[in-house]
Amino acid sequence: MSDSISGLLGRLSRDELRAFARAADIRGRSTMTKEQLIAALQLALQPPPEESERVRASMPSLPDLSEARRRRISAGRRFEWMVDRRRSCTLRTIEGFSCGLPAIAEHERCALHGGIDISDLAVPAAGHLGADTWPALIRHLLLASYDNDALGLDPVVSEMIWHIANFLYFEYFRVEVEGIENVPAKGAGVLVSNHAGAFIPYDGMMLQLAVVNEAELPRRVRVVGTEILNLVPFLSHLYRKAGAAFASKEDARWVLNHGYLLGAFPEGVPAFQKPHAEAYQLRRFGRGGFAALAIEAGAPIIPVAIVGSEDVHPALFSSRRLAQLFKLFFPQQRVEEIGVFLNPIPLPVKWRIRFLEPIEMPGPGVPTDRLTVLEIAEQTREVIQLALDDMLEDRGSVF
Repeated sequence: MSDSISGLLGRLSRDELRAFARAADIRGRSTMTKEQLIAALQLALQPPPEESERVRASMPSLPDLSEARRRRISAGRRFEWMVDRRRSCTLRTIEGFSCGLPAIAEHERCALHGGIDISDLAVPAAGHLGADTWPALIRHLLLASYDNDALGLDPVVSEMIWHIANFLYFEYFRVEVEGIENVPAKGAGVLVSNHAGAFIPYDGMMLQLAVVNEAELPRRVRVVGTEILNLVPFLSHLYRKAGAAFASKEDARWVLNHGYLLGAFPEGVPAFQKPHAEAYQLRRFGRGGFAALAIEAGAPIIPVAIVGSEDVHPALFSSRRLAQLFKLFFPQQRVEEIGVFLNPIPLPVKWRIRFLEPIEMPGPGVPTDRLTVLEIAEQTREVIQLALDDMLEDRGSVF
């Protein structure tokens, strides 16, 4: 590269070289010969060694990517102990349909036909994730041989999305997880996290994947989404089938009362209004609805700090006019401003997810006043903000 720069500079006249030297703020340029100007400009155009090393270190190397691919394949096969390949599901219909999928260990049925509680556990129907399992999954999908759960979760569709999304989790965002042991192995729990400013809920997806990929038991996190995700054609159906819940007390109560995990992002719509200059500065946690539900169910709150989500689509500024245009199509939405970002493709930033120690609630049915609810909500917000500040201080490059 040095030779090519030297060749290009050699074609310029002395006056043209002096003009470049002036722009590069090279001292003594007026008395330099042409050869001296070329040498000085070559030196000025070279990046400092420590800067080039820092840039190289910040980008994922080929060994990093191969390790991420190995992790993805390993994660897809870590559930094989949960199925018994020696036995097939005993489902037989009056039409003569035979399931053919392996049965869950110590059970007569497979993951699709009653072998597990699909609302709580995410176990691949064939015992592992992979495109080789899709023909069997599509067969069951087309034949409608299984039932969805009460909130619309489709175990086949969610498994396919899980397999595809694992590329983002392991290889694109290269997610690192801390404190996964703080997620309850059984029983209800409310996972509360900071929210990103992008329309696509990457953070909700990564939170779900972190638990099913990293926890000892692959429990589903039923993430609560804003109304917009239930109004857009096709997306609303896919959102439900993937296992998410509607932003209503009825859905949230159903999840917690059945002993499942609920995911909440209490910043809500205001998170979409944050410019990147305010990234990781938590907004108010609404009116503490998540805390009231946790107290009602006697479920612990597990604070979660996510770093990386707010760098995927960095918003340059917030626009009121764009929000007004948005309301023309979705008048129900409480949107005053919308962050404006320039990159339609998410940046491959490195994510870090930290699950913090649970905040225990009183037993179910214990009466609490409004002040207690707001105090618990503010306590949760402060715990997450402190964790975010600590993680940002330790982080080097966003990549």
